[in-house]
Amino acid sequence: MTSTNSEVMILKYATRVNSFLRENSDLVNALAEIGSIDSLDYVDLNYPEHFSLYSVAEVGGLLEKNNLKLSAINIRFRDEFLHGVFTHPDADVRKKAVNLCIEAGNAAKELNGTQMILWLSYDGYDYPFQMDYCIAWKRIRECVQAVCKAVDIPVSIEYKPYEERSNTFMDSYASTLLMVQQCGCPNLGVTIDVCHMLMKKESPAMAAALLLQDKKLFTVHLNDSEGSFDDGLMIGAIHPFKILELFYYLKKNSYDGIIYFDTFPKRESAVRETTTNLAMCKKMESLINTIGLERLNKIIQDQDAILAMEMMNSCFID
Repeated sequence: MTSTNSEVMILKYATRVNSFLRENSDLVNALAEIGSIDSLDYVDLNYPEHFSLYSVAEVGGLLEKNNLKLSAINIRFRDEFLHGVFTHPDADVRKKAVNLCIEAGNAAKELNGTQMILWLSYDGYDYPFQMDYCIAWKRIRECVQAVCKAVDIPVSIEYKPYEERSNTFMDSYASTLLMVQQCGCPNLGVTIDVCHMLMKKESPAMAAALLLQDKKLFTVHLNDSEGSFDDGLMIGAIHPFKILELFYYLKKNSYDGIIYFDTFPKRESAVRETTTNLAMCKKMESLINTIGLERLNKIIQDQDAILAMEMMNSCFID
């Protein structure tokens, strides 16, 4: 294959701390191990879990010691929010959720993180006649607006069609983008997760393209899946060409955010699994650069399935 694009694609990568906590059980050891991996400069942290034993300043010291930067802080809502986060029927619980987000946003700002990510895990419903959809939507909007106005950092909503609830309000790129547009906050955007998109039967590339068009794609969570649940398999294990197409749109739109490995090495070495993810992503970058944006764009504009298949076949040729 001959490259028609001389610009080298360079992306930034982060990984999941909890993958390393399974083996090390302590944040100090986990961050040291992550810091030993070449070409991995960023890490995501969960709030409040990863700050339960260490102050924000102490966590900052651990990051600096291991030559790591904070990509994002992810909010984790636990049992007290079982009946809803921003949709909880009790106004005091909703206020507590907002305050938790503000605390996390301030921590992310102090650690020079790029953003705070909201996964509204319990904002959904399980049964017919269980939820007043319009009131719930309004509550989410008001709470998200309150968070965005209170923090001096980008805020990104990560959507997921189901789990922890049977149905969620932020279930697709479309519903999430609608929420972002209705909130009207300039620091509010969207996080896409490949597993979540496959669960929804979405095209990762299509969702990314439309969000990039509106400048609302803040973060990419990369992984792979059989498609029925959030299994967090290694990148490209099941859907390599769907992910390659996603890389094309990231490259075409000069995406300058961070790609986060949201994979779950339950039986595998976290270091080896992360290294394998990095190698696959570098391969994807190389393929896009070698094939070239011009050729890929021509195939897409022609809407020629045979040309597309011939291009994909060529990826197997050494």
